[in-house]
Amino acid sequence: MDPFDEDAGTPSLLKQPKAVWATAGAAVVAFMGIGLVDPILPSIAKGLDATPSQVSLLFTSYFLITAFAMLVTGFVSSRIGGRKTLLAGLALVVVFAALSGTSDTVGELVGFRAGWGLGNALFVSTSLAVIVGAAAGGSAAAILLYESALGLGMACGPLLGAVLGDLNWRYPFFGTAALMAIGFIAITVFLKEQPKPAARTSLLDPVKALGHGGLASAAASAFFYNYAFFTVLAFTPFVLDMSPYRSGGVFFAWGVLLAVFSVLVAPRLQKRFGSLTVLGGSLVLLAADLVVLGYGSHTAAVVGTIVSGAFIGLNNTVFTELALGVSDAPRPVASAGYNFVRWFAAAAAPWLAPKIEEWTDSLEAPFVVAAVAALVGAVIVGVRRKSLTTEAAHHHAVPAQDPLPATA
Repeated sequence: MDPFDEDAGTPSLLKQPKAVWATAGAAVVAFMGIGLVDPILPSIAKGLDATPSQVSLLFTSYFLITAFAMLVTGFVSSRIGGRKTLLAGLALVVVFAALSGTSDTVGELVGFRAGWGLGNALFVSTSLAVIVGAAAGGSAAAILLYESALGLGMACGPLLGAVLGDLNWRYPFFGTAALMAIGFIAITVFLKEQPKPAARTSLLDPVKALGHGGLASAAASAFFYNYAFFTVLAFTPFVLDMSPYRSGGVFFAWGVLLAVFSVLVAPRLQKRFGSLTVLGGSLVLLAADLVVLGYGSHTAAVVGTIVSGAFIGLNNTVFTELALGVSDAPRPVASAGYNFVRWFAAAAAPWLAPKIEEWTDSLEAPFVVAAVAALVGAVIVGVRRKSLTTEAAHHHAVPAQDPLPATA
């Protein structure tokens, strides 16, 4: 079934058990947490008397822990089951999001964001598997629902951050804790325990899976892409230098484009041009957009930020399918290995981008470095095309059992 066929996909997408909607709803809030701090980064810096590079560590600690947690999530969920793993992740997010709102120093806030990253990793890495296991209409409809939750969360996170952050920079953290607590209750009530995988996952299985040439190539390309992605997410708010409301509006529009291109546009382009052509072309266009973002006027920077959401949406979808389908490793293991590699770039970019600006005394330099990273990602796709074509020939053939998300 093609989930993007209006006749085939829509009914099964909407007619889902309560357990699926509870998990998808909590997933929206989990993804909101990624972009939540975007509009309030300058406000946090002012409130805690911190520099942009110090405040950007909110992303670095979050994603560094997320990267290492990818080696743990499969180990945990294959032993205690998907439902308990989801609830453990949600509980950690509730605790550490609330603690983040009580921070008196940037060091405390960075530390609490690390704990938040661990909880989010446990939840996000298990949620797609649970949705697929409980959804009606097969894996294609379930993955479409998951991608929709991703897009909605990425779009609404900056908006929630702007609305609450305009009152006080602490409120978005308390708001997230409250929403995740609601998600915890919903999953407790509506989600029954999922069957455990037949085989337990070891801590090193995801690293061993990277021995496959195609998966290693996808992970390497995604590493450089993620550096560009998170330069936009973490550094642009300082360049735009807008009020939380205006910055939130920019990143809401960015998130809407990300969602539309990820869920609706990407599969159509893949069908017409092929996955690897779409991926390579999108990475090159993202690089060009980053140069415009860095060297253009303030209006050009606003437009460039919003437009980057389209290319990021395309890349997220294709990289997800590559990670799930290019190797013969079990999907949860392959996805964990892939995410382990790429999240290191998400941890590095938020810290490096403002540092590069400090070292070079140039606002353009961080965007040039990010553009070069996107081009390196495109070159890897071109050079390693043969090892990646196995998946490209049947990019919609995503398995129905126990996959893990690669997008977030």
